[in-house]
Amino acid sequence: MDFKLETFLPYRLNLAAELVSQRFAAQYRARYRMTRPEWRALAALGSYGRMTATEIGANSSMHKTKVSRAVRALEEKRWLKRSDDLDDRRIEHLELTPAGRRIYGEMVVLAHDYERDLAGLLGAGGLRQLEAGLAAIEAKLAVPARRRAPKD
Repeated sequence: MDFKLETFLPYRLNLAAELVSQRFAAQYRARYRMTRPEWRALAALGSYGRMTATEIGANSSMHKTKVSRAVRALEEKRWLKRSDDLDDRRIEHLELTPAGRRIYGEMVVLAHDYERDLAGLLGAGGLRQLEAGLAAIEAKLAVPARRRAPKD
């Protein structure tokens, strides 16, 4: 049986996602000296507000060790603060500091600019097709996750 990895849909989806992610990562790495896990943790906290590390992992699809390292790095940059849970001392709540919220706001602008550039590469029709295809995959393969909606 013949198999070509380069035409295997899961491989192509992963490759496309990695190319898009690497290109965006180069921008925020150069500007903020931030890693992808740090960006994902910052984005989760900026989007959803106060969270636990477990919630960040669930919302950003990151393993707990990556979340832990990202949280530590954001804390060292003074973009994140921790607070103990009053009812359960094993739980820490994480939230952005004023400096972290400022960086998040700048990152949102950077992300919107990057998304607009990608949309321009695809053209309006290509973007609609991609969005429809992604929505179909997500709807058919979605597994309920412990995610919460972004704050308003």
